[in-house]
Amino acid sequence: MFTKILIANRGEIACRVIATAKKMGIKTVAVYSDADREARHVELADEAVFIGPAPSRESYLVADKIIAACQHTGAQAVHPGYGFLSENEDFARRVEEEGIVFIGPKHYSIAAMGDKIASKKLALQAKVNTIPGYNDVIETPEQAVTIARDIGYPVMIKASAGGGGKGLRVAFNDKEAHEGFASCRNEARNSFGDDRVFIEKFVESPRHIEIQVLGDAHGNVVYLHERECSIQRRHQKVIEEAPSPFISEATRKAMGEQAVALAKAVKYQSAGTVEFVVGSDQSFYFLEMNTRLQVEHPVTESITGIDLVEQMIRVAAGETLPFTQAQIPLKGWAIECRINAEDPFRGFLPSTGRLVRYLPPPQTMQAAQPMPEGGGVRVDTGVYEGGEIPMFYDSMIAKLIVHGADRNDAIAKMREALNGFVIRGVSSNIPFQAALLAHPKFVAGDFNTGFIAEHYGHGFRAEDVAHDDPDFLVALAAAVYRRYRDRAAGISGQMAGHGVRIGSDFVCVVKGEGGQHRHVPITVTVDGGTRVMVGDQLYALSNDWSFGGIRAVGRCNGKPFTAQVERQGLWYRVDHNGRRIDAMVMSARASELLRVMPFKPPADMSKFLLSPMPGLLVDVAVKPGQAVQAGERLAVIEAMKMENILTATQDGVVKDVMAAKGESLAVDQPIVSFQ
Repeated sequence: MFTKILIANRGEIACRVIATAKKMGIKTVAVYSDADREARHVELADEAVFIGPAPSRESYLVADKIIAACQHTGAQAVHPGYGFLSENEDFARRVEEEGIVFIGPKHYSIAAMGDKIASKKLALQAKVNTIPGYNDVIETPEQAVTIARDIGYPVMIKASAGGGGKGLRVAFNDKEAHEGFASCRNEARNSFGDDRVFIEKFVESPRHIEIQVLGDAHGNVVYLHERECSIQRRHQKVIEEAPSPFISEATRKAMGEQAVALAKAVKYQSAGTVEFVVGSDQSFYFLEMNTRLQVEHPVTESITGIDLVEQMIRVAAGETLPFTQAQIPLKGWAIECRINAEDPFRGFLPSTGRLVRYLPPPQTMQAAQPMPEGGGVRVDTGVYEGGEIPMFYDSMIAKLIVHGADRNDAIAKMREALNGFVIRGVSSNIPFQAALLAHPKFVAGDFNTGFIAEHYGHGFRAEDVAHDDPDFLVALAAAVYRRYRDRAAGISGQMAGHGVRIGSDFVCVVKGEGGQHRHVPITVTVDGGTRVMVGDQLYALSNDWSFGGIRAVGRCNGKPFTAQVERQGLWYRVDHNGRRIDAMVMSARASELLRVMPFKPPADMSKFLLSPMPGLLVDVAVKPGQAVQAGERLAVIEAMKMENILTATQDGVVKDVMAAKGESLAVDQPIVSFQ
């Protein structure tokens, strides 16, 4: 067994590998860029080596620097994590040539299966059903359009070395195919150093189900059941679960055996994933093989009790798999939510900055530790309170994993865990995750990869969330307001006859759009707990919320709840099950006066192109005096490895260009003004 390994990655996956290495008594070496000097993975590792500037193409993607760091520290093996160099055949071969063990498949397996073009050809030779497409490299946008027409729209334009939704576009017409090809090549070049692109038919209404495989150097390959990954937004997985609520035991077995046959065909050693597109009749087609550890591997660990990172390390050290196919259990149900730094209320645009508050829910499961009997909650992360989410890498803050006795138990556990996950300073997609988990079709297991586009195609707004009891949020705001009034009444030095007096009848004003607030009469009394009457509904509340805190855990009418409450000036912001309200509690007279207060509308910014997110301005396509038409490209912003093209919403004439190419932009910063 190795005594020291280097992790050629960053963020939560580097921290995850370190956890297993520590359990096994193996020392770890971290690598870091300028942006990650104070990152959590650097702190957790036994040693750390600086490898260059913040952009990944100058640090984490430079094989020479990784190999030099191995040699400098005496690391005997390198774990690549996912992304970056994890599926780079040249890197795996060079590491082996230097006498360092690559904790992953052999370079020839990566070459055969990691390259999406080569893997499709191999699958065809093995008589595996594959999706119609053009499997050779495409050179020009014009050629891409011709091929797309031949296959028939819609088509999927994919980078051969792509992954994680990077370098992937769906095109429904010639214009989208032309632009999508150029964007895919650029993203692929920047993220993976390989700009080859191919095109295949986009299968509509599919399910994305993948099989986890594990092979050793002695010819043994097993599958560890499936993961349901159909809940995706812009081709990036949002929620993953294991097992799938859709497929039958017979389909699971057939998919698993086919995945094993493919892995054996390329002498696969290590953890890998075979992805399938599954039709509504449970017919399945090979999509691709990911020759690395997946982001969503914790759900498989939860239902099997097998530490996949440990098995990767043991296989790389030459050990035989310690179990057979028949010995792999399938216990309970696991769900993972990806908690990303993005603003769901602004079209899911990236949100970078400092984590002013970071308080994950209490954990009862830990990575690299045995599964507790009753399941529980696990958080895999690479961040900490006070740390920064840089613009140079992906947007993941953490992975929230729960394990329950069955699917409904897991959903209930996840909803409570999301309610208690406190993140401030950057926006997160937690409200959106909570809304997805409450959607009747998700709860019923009735969904496909188009689920989010179908149900949230207009975008996501907090008021769109169907809360089972919206008045509970009003009651909670009132209970916290009463706590503040009680504290004010207890302040010493108040003049006799002029102290704070607390009544019982109030109005809770719930903030609405355009100044159209909702005025809700309430009655608040304190008798051991706090009793709030909203209409004819009584809410008997007890909670452990404290001044200055955010998370409120307690009971309402005898049932447990977890929510978030914080005071912002005179308003109280309450978050629960994806629904957010801003409420102000006042007397009936104050409520009457508020109704006649004029509403100040926001400034008219329609004559400006504003940056929708923090990011790097990589191109400005217009000049002062230039006439532009609706839909015309104006600027390109790069943030978190994704290119975002900003287009004109209407015809107009450019008055001024207010930001320069190469400039780092803040959210809502003007880029172009119009006459």
